[in-house]
Amino acid sequence: MSDIDEPSLRAAVEAILLVVDEPIDVVTLAQVLERPRGEVSDVLEILRDEYARPGRGFELREIGGGWRFYTHASCAPVVERFVLDGQHAKLTQAALETLAVVAYRQPVSRARVSAVRGVNCDGVMRTLTARGLVEEAGADPESGAILYRTTSYFLERLGMASIDELPPLAPYLPDADSIEERDTENA
Repeated sequence: MSDIDEPSLRAAVEAILLVVDEPIDVVTLAQVLERPRGEVSDVLEILRDEYARPGRGFELREIGGGWRFYTHASCAPVVERFVLDGQHAKLTQAALETLAVVAYRQPVSRARVSAVRGVNCDGVMRTLTARGLVEEAGADPESGAILYRTTSYFLERLGMASIDELPPLAPYLPDADSIEERDTENA
């Protein structure tokens, strides 16, 4: 790749700032970009000043020794409305089924949830996690798979103090004779 194909230092800094999950320090940025710390620091300050101008929806802040993009305070009501609209949308049938499996089998892996439901539920699990209804609960000691459980927000939304208040499933399950009859009819 020639120097012409390389992004400018400014573009490279912006690109990295867009993907970081937490503030990134100048030293790390300089190492990744293979540029002197002083140059990287100068670019960060220029960007901070530029994004601080009126009319921007975000700003660049140095917090806790690192740099990161943040939404501008004036945009807080719009961002809040956007985030909360997704939280109030009804859950799909697939999401409800997946949530029920997690609630009754927790802690449970995605693979186990998929096995119970008979379909891949990775996307649904990501949605439930993003909505704050399920969370990671460690790793399975045998397989190393990430385990999931319901959250306190899930309990709050259902008006329960603990998962022990979930209704028993047994009354809703078919008895063994019904299953045998159905299996012989379908054979």
